[in-house]
Amino acid sequence: MEMKFKMRNIIIGSIFAVFSIQSISAQQDAQYTQYMFNTLTVNPAYAGSRGQLTAAALYRSQWVGLEGAPETFTLNLHSPIRNNRIGYGISLVNDNIGNGTVQETYLDATISYTIDVARDAKLSFGLKGGGNMLSLDFQKLRNFDEEVVAQDNIDNRFSPNFGLGVYYHTSRFYAGLSAPNILETEYFDNDQADANSVNFLATERINFYFITGYVFDLNGNLKFKPALLTKAVGGAPLQVDVSANFLFNERFSFGAAYRWDAALSALAGFQITDQLMLGLAYDKETTDLGTRRFNDGSFEIFLRFELLKRFQRTISPRFF
Repeated sequence: MEMKFKMRNIIIGSIFAVFSIQSISAQQDAQYTQYMFNTLTVNPAYAGSRGQLTAAALYRSQWVGLEGAPETFTLNLHSPIRNNRIGYGISLVNDNIGNGTVQETYLDATISYTIDVARDAKLSFGLKGGGNMLSLDFQKLRNFDEEVVAQDNIDNRFSPNFGLGVYYHTSRFYAGLSAPNILETEYFDNDQADANSVNFLATERINFYFITGYVFDLNGNLKFKPALLTKAVGGAPLQVDVSANFLFNERFSFGAAYRWDAALSALAGFQITDQLMLGLAYDKETTDLGTRRFNDGSFEIFLRFELLKRFQRTISPRFF
């Protein structure tokens, strides 16, 4: 009974981030262990920076073994035009929590403009616009907690949004600052519910991202690629992800990552061909959740495909 109660609370916590009587919940963007390969999802200024048409997909299964745990799928496509000055792209993100209890889909169009700040240094400015579709089934939510307030279901509610980003990059170094969703959308507020119901407010808060990384040459065949992602959002703890990857012969990468006070991760990547890359990651929680029998960790799979080079100038296509 105690384990069932904890599992139920974890699911509700996943849906509302913080969910309790007379509370306010702060929803957060999805998290990724392979953020260094999935940059367009969090920073629109990345669009076109690889110098060729690039398509990338990522699937993340959170807390495998826990019924109703979050699943995330991302797909993005981007390319430069006009001598690599202008980049464009599209980004799709789908979150599924509680076996369809919450379905949220983001679809955005991105555009970037790049200027040269030095011989081997570029500064890109990005803008994205679009929105998200939210569906929330309160009947399924009652399966996790019978005291959840009676509330009309949310069916494909559209909320427009836009985001901004800046991205500095050379052939060895990159750093970016972004806010993918600027508008703080209120999805529902049932603070007028009866005394026997749970009162809550669900809003979309601004998530601020800082991402950076560098590529060191250790010898002719081995490179060291540390990276950092920091995410800040009001009402939630600061998220800090640190990773250290080694790239061998520009084909095989392996390494580890640490999400502060949350998880340890193992990563591996394979440049199968010049155009196709496969990435894998596994997270193990360092919190109490990681010790539960029903949690087998979190998994990610990443796939990137690039068309044959159509542009003369390409920015380190296998580094970031």
